[in-house]
Amino acid sequence: MKTLELLAPAKNLECGIAAIDHGADAVYIGASHFGARVAAGNSIDDIRKLCEYACPFGVKVYATVNTIVFDEEIDDIRQLITDLQNVGVTAVLVQDMAVLQLLKGTTLQPHASTQTDNRTSEKVRWLRDVGFVRAVLARELSIDEIAEIHREVPDIELEVFVHGALCVSYSGLCYASQFCFGRSANRGECAQFCRMKFSLLDAEGMEVEHDRYLLSLKDMNQSNHLLELIEAGASSFKIEGRLKDVGYVKNVTAAYSQRLNEIIRRFPDKYCRSSRGECRYTFTPDLNKTFNRGYTTYFLHGRQPNIASFDTPKAMGEFVGTVKELRHDSFNVAGTTCFANGDGLCFFNEEHQLEGFRANRVVGNRIYPYRMPEGLRPGMRLYRNNDQELERLLSKSSAERRIPVRLSLRVVDDGFELSSGSINVRMTVEHQQAQKPPRENIIRQLSKMGDTIYTCEEVSIPDDFNYFIPNSVLSDMRRQLIEKLNNHDGRLLMGSQPVIKESSPVISYSYPYLYNIANHVACDFYGAKELVAYELKGGEGPIMQCRHCIRYALGYCVKHGGKRPVWREPLSLVLGDGRRFRLEFDCKNCQMNVYAS
Repeated sequence: MKTLELLAPAKNLECGIAAIDHGADAVYIGASHFGARVAAGNSIDDIRKLCEYACPFGVKVYATVNTIVFDEEIDDIRQLITDLQNVGVTAVLVQDMAVLQLLKGTTLQPHASTQTDNRTSEKVRWLRDVGFVRAVLARELSIDEIAEIHREVPDIELEVFVHGALCVSYSGLCYASQFCFGRSANRGECAQFCRMKFSLLDAEGMEVEHDRYLLSLKDMNQSNHLLELIEAGASSFKIEGRLKDVGYVKNVTAAYSQRLNEIIRRFPDKYCRSSRGECRYTFTPDLNKTFNRGYTTYFLHGRQPNIASFDTPKAMGEFVGTVKELRHDSFNVAGTTCFANGDGLCFFNEEHQLEGFRANRVVGNRIYPYRMPEGLRPGMRLYRNNDQELERLLSKSSAERRIPVRLSLRVVDDGFELSSGSINVRMTVEHQQAQKPPRENIIRQLSKMGDTIYTCEEVSIPDDFNYFIPNSVLSDMRRQLIEKLNNHDGRLLMGSQPVIKESSPVISYSYPYLYNIANHVACDFYGAKELVAYELKGGEGPIMQCRHCIRYALGYCVKHGGKRPVWREPLSLVLGDGRRFRLEFDCKNCQMNVYAS
């Protein structure tokens, strides 16, 4: 039977606990340093608390140590790894091969972060051979490419992103933020160069596009394609969002957990979840109501024309209807959507700019904003990017996770035994015949799970059972059994270390800095002659390598049936301050490279 894992993000302890309550099988969280989201760091004590909360459910906690590391940080990394092992973390996400070396001899499993640029079977095979038990695949891969990797390297776990923000460059190969702002994406300090406005100019200075978000992608949503990903060989399904708030984590985790459960109900003999517990929600999960820039399946089924959002990098939310009639202080909406006071609404004005406002008061489908937006016109499409009613529900306790257990009580020579599966408790008690039928009271007492994480589905008692057992004894047996269940579930989290083979790097980059070698441990690992990280010495090659292609998105890719371009290449992206970035269209590899001019 194949085990499926829903992997949710944790900005902090609160988000981590919410992810578990709402159906995550595993949670990934950053420590105070060395995570690829520098703004989402957590203390070792908070990570310990998260591990303790996760343990009884069989939920695993992964720590992100997925930045490149400088020489002077090696000792700090070594201490961090020791601390993470001591508090119960299962695995560490790794970019820098120095971290892989430091994990040897620990109980922590190494997972190859998507920052290690994992897009071919050759690369994934090499990752397996040097000691990784899991590879987080590049977001850009199609179903067929994932299936090929699994077919060629079946003995490594494959983790895929299924939801959230998309980086326009292959992860680990983006140096734009470092070049422009001195903030390295490989050090967790990305300044989101790709969410900025650019004009597009040709070689003669002709403006092809003016001030548009040409590198800003929509958000990924694979919720309708999980079965395809499972059948392709993926076993872990990752939600992006270590900078997202707790409401986002609750809603998205619950939505994907329900989708996975639907698949398991259809194929109960083929698939199961990797953790335990059933969730009940006080709300209806809806991915359209949470933060999104519009959704795309990206390259899941090959190249698509609508993966980018050229008009805005901001959240649009769900489409809620079209503007019908305007008055001086209000307007009404054609559609069936129900609105609430305080809803956040937005629309694209006639200049293709996103305008947002709050609903001050709502009467039916008539909305009274705090201030009427100037660009609003009849017929415009209206979106809701902040659903006040959903926010109200998510601001409170919105889910309960319980583990169903079946108990069995039987007579033994010197007393009684209470069991759940292979876990049992024996209590030495004198056998006393009951004066009245004991079954109803025994079931009632043993079923009282109180504020534990368990719920009793059934208490099995032999038909001829007729013994009196004091309530205090029944309570002790139940309490001891629960303690054993908690400890047993915790032991299930322990993972085995991989067998590490002798293997030389088979990947071959055109430019040395693409190896991201920033310390001498990694230098020795690769057999390199010197440190070559872009953050240390720069580089002459591309600062971005993208599967997203502006020429294709604008309809001018002849290879894919587009119009023949009217411009003279090379094209350049130009920031508002005049800085230029040359585009190279590598049609052989169907890739767009961005160079600093």
